[in-house]
Amino acid sequence: MNSEIILDVDPIVQFKAWFGMAWDDVRIPHPEVMCLSTIDLDGYPDSRIVLLRGIDERGFVFFTNSESVKGRSLARVPRAAMTMYWEPLGYQVRVQGDVVKVSDGESDVYFASRPRLSQIGAWASRQSEGLDSRSALELRVSEYERQFEGRDVPRPDYWFGQRIVPNKIEFWMDRPFRLHDRFLYEKRDGDEWQRRRLFP
Repeated sequence: MNSEIILDVDPIVQFKAWFGMAWDDVRIPHPEVMCLSTIDLDGYPDSRIVLLRGIDERGFVFFTNSESVKGRSLARVPRAAMTMYWEPLGYQVRVQGDVVKVSDGESDVYFASRPRLSQIGAWASRQSEGLDSRSALELRVSEYERQFEGRDVPRPDYWFGQRIVPNKIEFWMDRPFRLHDRFLYEKRDGDEWQRRRLFP
């Protein structure tokens, strides 16, 4: 079967189709998990697992503390790559693009949807800094629980969403004998996506 015919001409539409399949598959407990890669302050690639929290025609959204290692890396070099792999389906998607801050309104809406203790954690954790002990973290959590007792927890200014605006999206499908299917979408002229098949 020619795999090319199952792919939409719009990679965002195609991604949503695969993501929906992964979301509906009970064998995949966390379909939103992705590996985010940035360039650190010393110029090295740096990767970690984060959660995909939004996808539309503008790009792929995740949220983070801007004072963390990845936050500072993105402030210096606002480019990133992300990889998602759903092993039971045999599907992988790789995305590359520029990174922009989402609107304060978008960040406020998402922050308000988080569990209260996760909201407290955004204040209590000095993400990526050294920590003397677990009890020191728990003490900071308790302090912010008291500070915000009886009222909504506001979103810290340093905590917000980032959007990867893609210029490359690759779809990979597992096939027997490592003869996989790969299709690369690239933006070359304006906003038009161009697709081509790659050797596995």
